[in-house]
Amino acid sequence: MTDYIPMTQTGYNKIKAEAEALENEMPNIAERIAEARAEGDLKENAEYHAMREKQGLTQAKINQLRDKLSRASIIDISTLPKNEVVFGCTVTVKDLDYDDEEAFTLVGAGEEDYDQGKILVTSPIGQGLLGKKVGEKAEIAVPKGTVKFEVVKISWDE
Repeated sequence: MTDYIPMTQTGYNKIKAEAEALENEMPNIAERIAEARAEGDLKENAEYHAMREKQGLTQAKINQLRDKLSRASIIDISTLPKNEVVFGCTVTVKDLDYDDEEAFTLVGAGEEDYDQGKILVTSPIGQGLLGKKVGEKAEIAVPKGTVKFEVVKISWDE
């Protein structure tokens, strides 16, 4: 998997900080494993097994975050076209099946917040809207079927 992951400097910094926080937690986990090991019989030592599992999950998360950082492509939003749907813009679309409007901000890894309408540019909806201009329609395959949108407005939070 060598695909680049688009993100802003803010998203990159957020992921980096999370990875560093988890790495700083690893010595504490190792210490707690050592303490649990010192208690004796490891077969029936629930704390030992729980800490070993936590250590594995934490290391897996660190590896995942470091992988994202290694494949990051920092995007300078100021250089992108303003008249089409691109990374960093907020696009207002009309759902042609339900006749209602939704707004999505296309963001990179580390900045997604689905409750706030911030979706990954690499998501099916993000990919389906990329390159569209106001008035253009998009049919996008999503897990539940197909959604049909018309681009109503493109804006920027600068």
